[in-house]
Amino acid sequence: MPARPRRSLLLAAAVVVAAGLLVATRATGPVADPTGDALYAALVYVLVLLVGPRVAPWRAGAVATAVCVAVELAQLTGAPAALVQAVPVSRFVVGTTFVPVDLLAYGLGAALATVVDASVLRMVRRSREGSPTR
Repeated sequence: MPARPRRSLLLAAAVVVAAGLLVATRATGPVADPTGDALYAALVYVLVLLVGPRVAPWRAGAVATAVCVAVELAQLTGAPAALVQAVPVSRFVVGTTFVPVDLLAYGLGAALATVVDASVLRMVRRSREGSPTR
């Protein structure tokens, strides 16, 4: 598996964070929360790749989903709510309230990130195969 360029990953992370902040501050209605959750999972996916730029897309997707599920399940303990009381900005990372539907949004966000990443890798591989060797 070729390493993804860190610059590209940092740019992807910045775009996802910007989109997430936009959704968190401007979006309303029934799709606002699930969209934010899907973007959260996409960001976790990119962070997995920043740690391991050669990780296969399916593995990065599985890890991102597992991390998101762990964070959501941790909300059942009350520990994240206590952390948010002490450090309010941490709500963007750990949340406060367990919502079962969030699990679906995380899965969809990680799956979409996986598909996009695999597609980009495929396009890069094809372009390299089609270019003349030097």
